[in-house]
Amino acid sequence: MTRPSIHIVDDDPDIRDGLAWLFDSRGYEPTTWDGGQLFLESALNRQGDWGHAVVLMDVRMAPLSGLVTFEQLKAMGCPWPVLFLTGNGDVGMAVAAVKNGAWDFLEKPFHDNELVDRVTQALAAATAVLDSDTEARRLRQALSSLSPREREVLDELVRGHYNKNIADHLGITPRTVEFHRANIFEKMGVSSAIELAHKLGRLQPMGAPPKTG
Repeated sequence: MTRPSIHIVDDDPDIRDGLAWLFDSRGYEPTTWDGGQLFLESALNRQGDWGHAVVLMDVRMAPLSGLVTFEQLKAMGCPWPVLFLTGNGDVGMAVAAVKNGAWDFLEKPFHDNELVDRVTQALAAATAVLDSDTEARRLRQALSSLSPREREVLDELVRGHYNKNIADHLGITPRTVEFHRANIFEKMGVSSAIELAHKLGRLQPMGAPPKTG
């Protein structure tokens, strides 16, 4: 089983090594970076294939600060949650970063267990979002693969209509409706009209089928 990844970005070698040891001992796969620039260059090479990871980053680094690094990471479209480590004078900056999309921040000195718990929560949330996005993309691709007639039948199905009503409305036989229904269920990866409606409901508004009739 692949261990979850954590990127540790800090220009203090003692902190980097200590955090790497901590997360390695807790079952993570730590990678350390002594500054934002090298980390960003590595992230750039991962665009489009991000995988699951969390970023643990110091707010105050030189020459590229943690906040600037975070902004550039966001601009790449990176989905990794970022948790900032801050000193007493950096809390205001960390709060601003959280309002701007960072996951969280933790003041130094911090308790190891609290830090690991925060990272675990961030990874779980990011994994859920990534899985949801993957399923949404699959459903949109499946929708685009439906024929015009299948889209009409799908629209009727999610309105709760029965095969005979659909057949009457579309001017086709119930057997033909059943044929299209089976194809729709197979393409969409569902086993019932209720499941189909639920999945399409989670795609709203982007993935909803166009209304017909």
